[in-house]
Amino acid sequence: MNRFSTVWLLGLFLCLLSISVGRSQNVNWKKVKVLVYTKNGKGYVHDNIPNAVVCIQKLGQQNGFLVDVADQPTSFTEDNLKKYTLLIFPSTNNDVFDTDAQRLAFRRYIEAGGGFVGIHSVMGTERNWSWFKRMIGGTFAWHPKFQKFNVDVIDSKNSSMQGLPKVWEREDEFYFTKEMSPGPTVIMANELTSLNQDEPEKVKTFGGSYTQLYPSAWYYNFDGGYTWCTTLGHAKTDYERDPMFIRHIYQGIRYVAGQVTTIDFSKAYADSRDTPIR
Repeated sequence: MNRFSTVWLLGLFLCLLSISVGRSQNVNWKKVKVLVYTKNGKGYVHDNIPNAVVCIQKLGQQNGFLVDVADQPTSFTEDNLKKYTLLIFPSTNNDVFDTDAQRLAFRRYIEAGGGFVGIHSVMGTERNWSWFKRMIGGTFAWHPKFQKFNVDVIDSKNSSMQGLPKVWEREDEFYFTKEMSPGPTVIMANELTSLNQDEPEKVKTFGGSYTQLYPSAWYYNFDGGYTWCTTLGHAKTDYERDPMFIRHIYQGIRYVAGQVTTIDFSKAYADSRDTPIR
């Protein structure tokens, strides 16, 4: 198949996606505006970020929602954030804010009823901020080398899981998490037993009490806001020509957009990044 055919088929898929699954959750896309935030702190930076941005922009074009992109934390003020239905962090990593005032604005946005979608290495973002780690469900611990493994949908009734294979064979990075929060609802899980046996002791150590399935996607109504995270999405080609993965991301965005009603900062209560959670 030549490149033109691949692009044409992907365009057709996105069009059909907007028709077939866009109606399954009541989202008025004309009122949805998202901010895609791409800044990374010191350390490893994924080369998939530009591809993820283009993918989300195309989804916006296909479904009628607006997409802004920012790579500087100066975007994080209450006046600016109140414009957005949800924020998307695609493979961000390490410290992505410069000041605690920016962190506080982000936190207050969530408390105000905002939405958040985190993709892949978002799990390694803001590793020294306890509130952020609670919000996304934990923080990055380790991953074995890029390889094939199986992913199981464990809540097929959740709208973000519609149309995904019950058992989805992927080639990706299998993320292990530490400091897990007990709050998120897991809707998809990686099969530990499908990993190769190159590093069995590390898998056992980081897998902890998990012996068969390990969380890979979840949602969390946390501190007034609505979050959805997936640990999948390492390869930049996932965002270019993997229709099932693109569906996965689209449905995560749609799920959160369907939860958010209004952004009301009068509901926000934190006066510092570390204000105790109510």
